[in-house]
Amino acid sequence: MFSLSFRPRLLDELRRYDALKFRADLLAGITVGIVAIPLAMAFAIASGVTPEQGLVTAVVTGFLISALGGTRLCIGGPTGAFIVVLYAILTRYGWANLMICTMMAGVILIAMGAAKLGRLIRFVPNSVIIGFTNGIAVLIALSQIKDFLGLNITKMPGEFFGIVKTLAGAMGTVHLPSVALAVACLAFLKLWPARLTRYVPSPFLVLIFSTLIAQSFDTGIATIGSKFGEIKAALPMPELPQFTVEQLGSLIPPAVTIALLGAIESLLCAVVADKQTNDRADANTELIAQGIANVVSPLFGGLAATSAMARTTANIKNGAQTPVAGVIHALTVLIVLLVASPLAKHVPLPALAAILTWVALNMGEWQAFRALRQYTPLRNATLLATFLLTVLFDLTIAVEVGMVLATLLLIKRLTEAAAVQRVANLAKDPDAPALPLPDGVVGFRLRGALFFGIVDRLEAGLSDVPAGSSIVLLDFLEVIYLDSTALESIERCCEQWRASGVEVIVFGLGAQARSLVERTGLDQRLGLDHVVDTRRQALDLVIWRRVAARMAGT
Repeated sequence: MFSLSFRPRLLDELRRYDALKFRADLLAGITVGIVAIPLAMAFAIASGVTPEQGLVTAVVTGFLISALGGTRLCIGGPTGAFIVVLYAILTRYGWANLMICTMMAGVILIAMGAAKLGRLIRFVPNSVIIGFTNGIAVLIALSQIKDFLGLNITKMPGEFFGIVKTLAGAMGTVHLPSVALAVACLAFLKLWPARLTRYVPSPFLVLIFSTLIAQSFDTGIATIGSKFGEIKAALPMPELPQFTVEQLGSLIPPAVTIALLGAIESLLCAVVADKQTNDRADANTELIAQGIANVVSPLFGGLAATSAMARTTANIKNGAQTPVAGVIHALTVLIVLLVASPLAKHVPLPALAAILTWVALNMGEWQAFRALRQYTPLRNATLLATFLLTVLFDLTIAVEVGMVLATLLLIKRLTEAAAVQRVANLAKDPDAPALPLPDGVVGFRLRGALFFGIVDRLEAGLSDVPAGSSIVLLDFLEVIYLDSTALESIERCCEQWRASGVEVIVFGLGAQARSLVERTGLDQRLGLDHVVDTRRQALDLVIWRRVAARMAGT
């Protein structure tokens, strides 16, 4: 059901805002803004656009997500997860269509939030999330080999096999000064103490030191300026991209991919932030804010964006208190864009490649591969299939196949948990006082989720009714779900029993099962007095039926 309920978290926080919170937000926002600058430029370059567009994305989406979002401390902006998707769309459809895709994705996110689907995104299985996260990490690292090694490649393909072929063909053009600088930057990122990152972000130091080194020596290392020219010290004016209605249909699949990836990453980021701060995010408001940000960003020439895990964690660790820190982070990037952007042309590309390689190494959950032996084959197949399809082919295909395999795993687990057991008494467990069934009365205890996947087992179990039986008891107390297919199967059995003169008594229906039974009219066909709530009521009904039968016989 759609709803217009939308309340940004910032409004609630400003009611009890004070100078102490502002001081904490100011320090955290400036620090995270400094962290965001090299990442924004690196993500943009890796996505196939200019570093200026990365900074614009960080400003526009960072401001909107913090100002309108449903979380307290999440930081929005361009992220590594989008690199592979955006580069593939840019290569195939062009820049104008990438802007349209991003705006369409924003509309989808707004619709998801209005439809209150925020909680449903969390139902994506962990195996699928790990699979495509690790796959994206591999592709990010692979895409950085060109600048890491200083290879002479004019344009990189968008797919895995083309990337590998292009890199292999250019290995003879390795630029040793670029390799040395990239390795030194990567080593610095690895060795920089984590306790100091709170005060001085290591990516920002890499940006400064690598630029000084590249400018101090005539090494021929490629820089932002040599590839992209000057970065304009201005925020572009908003402009609608050109499009035709006919082309929108072909852009729906990539737009859905951007929307789902943005929704999953933003809500997972919100979950992690909530755990770290003992807070509770409004998932639906967050989706609407993410959607608005992705609709507005392309108008300024920006990219798709979502909440970023690393920047959010940095925001929390630096003592941020409210969404104001995220707003200050965006203003910090804007000030750098307006004042210091001309200096960015001297930043060496191998340094940005090292930063992105470090991001890829840290975003992957590599321990999941070592832990495969702890899980079932079907769960492992889901993870590995999603991972390999993400790397080798396409993220959309990977998620689709992963979700299908995860669904099969869920059906298998539900099928294994479901059971139909013929019982001699109505005791709940072996240690409970027995409620023995009289002669001629057959009891069946149903357990778990009764759905289309267990119909054969359900019918086979219910067929075990001895000749001469007069009453069948169906115990639904341990049934957690009942679908229409399983109910039709049960009703067929009931019709066969009743045709043979056997009464059917049903008890223990839960709310969902009782609603389905009432809507289909099965309770009326069985007789309303034959559908009761408890074991005791069912056994009392059996006893009265036996007494009535004896009295009728006399």
